[in-house]
Amino acid sequence: MKNTFLLIALILLTISCKKTDWRENFRERSKAPFGTYIIANELEGIFKPNDFISLQQHIYDHFIDIYYDNEADYANYLCVKSYAYRLDNTSIDRLLSFVAAGNDMFLSLNYFDEYLKEQLQFDVENLDEEAYTVDELRTLGGIVYLNGDNFEKNTFTYDRNLRRNYFTKYDTINTTVLGTQKIGPSNKQANFIKVKHEQGNIYLHTQPIAFTNYYLLKDKHEYVENVLSYLPDNRTIIWDPQVKFSKNNKQKDDTSPLKFFMKHPTLKWALYIAFIGLLTFLLLNARRKQRAIPELKALKNSTQDFTHTIANLYLKEDNHKNLVTKKITYFLEKIRTNYHLDTRNLNTDFIEKLAAKSGNTVQSTKYLINTITTINKRSQITQDELVRLNTLIENFFKQKQ
Repeated sequence: MKNTFLLIALILLTISCKKTDWRENFRERSKAPFGTYIIANELEGIFKPNDFISLQQHIYDHFIDIYYDNEADYANYLCVKSYAYRLDNTSIDRLLSFVAAGNDMFLSLNYFDEYLKEQLQFDVENLDEEAYTVDELRTLGGIVYLNGDNFEKNTFTYDRNLRRNYFTKYDTINTTVLGTQKIGPSNKQANFIKVKHEQGNIYLHTQPIAFTNYYLLKDKHEYVENVLSYLPDNRTIIWDPQVKFSKNNKQKDDTSPLKFFMKHPTLKWALYIAFIGLLTFLLLNARRKQRAIPELKALKNSTQDFTHTIANLYLKEDNHKNLVTKKITYFLEKIRTNYHLDTRNLNTDFIEKLAAKSGNTVQSTKYLINTITTINKRSQITQDELVRLNTLIENFFKQKQ
């Protein structure tokens, strides 16, 4: 088997050109250091000539048509994962019935389901539960031991990713400790146990990292072989890669990845903080953003300034006649617009009608019209005459008000 591992290592080094992924994924198709490609492909060779089944369906669905309830059909169920999250309570009950009939089950997990703990009366402590990143796990080295005397080597040193994960409670009557782990300078704790369950046995192991590609290529395959040697020979091997949910188990699924997050305080609070952050972002950005609308100042009425400018221009030129002509033209246009009178003939009839419509006396109206007629006929106008005419026109319209 050692030569086989070396051959697989050469193949992995040859075909792997990407940057090494040091994350723990435990995927059977992964050739990354902490995938389980090697063990998944070598199990069939380890347990030859036994039949080997790599499940492509949920174990609950597999048990519907196949019964392992007599000695000729006994099987070994194996699962190596960080957390067997596809096994709900009903599936665990079915597996326990499978073991009770005389079969064996092997679970190597970082995290065990609470329901399974209750059924088998054991508990686990993980001192490195809050270590998740690649850098944090890299520092976790340690030593594991096998208790059997029939092994040539029973002490194995691991240089990284070995959590201090051990059993703190178990049924001492039905449980046998098969392996331990060094937790402190002089403290060893059980990390591999066998639980007797009616006619069969359940093997629980807390270090699935030992089954990954990285350690199988670092001369640690002997430890894996020794651990798996406890499983009975001449049985069908059922390897569960946890690739499918059950199609037939109608129990409400409580094994979602969310359950894994809620089991661990650090992940749970990270989830809470992410949710609160997302909610805050949505609340603060709910309304559509737009640029600030600049203040628009009212347009300045420059007509009066323009009029003063033109008037000053004419005054400076002493062209009073031109100003008088424009003033008279403006006055007559206003008479036509406001009172609808014909200004082509400024006679007595026109004066009487204008006085009546404007509210001025006939006498003052007649004086204004006569002044306009007189001034309009002259070629030269003095400044005093211009001012007098302007005053008469302003007084004429004031009388209306």
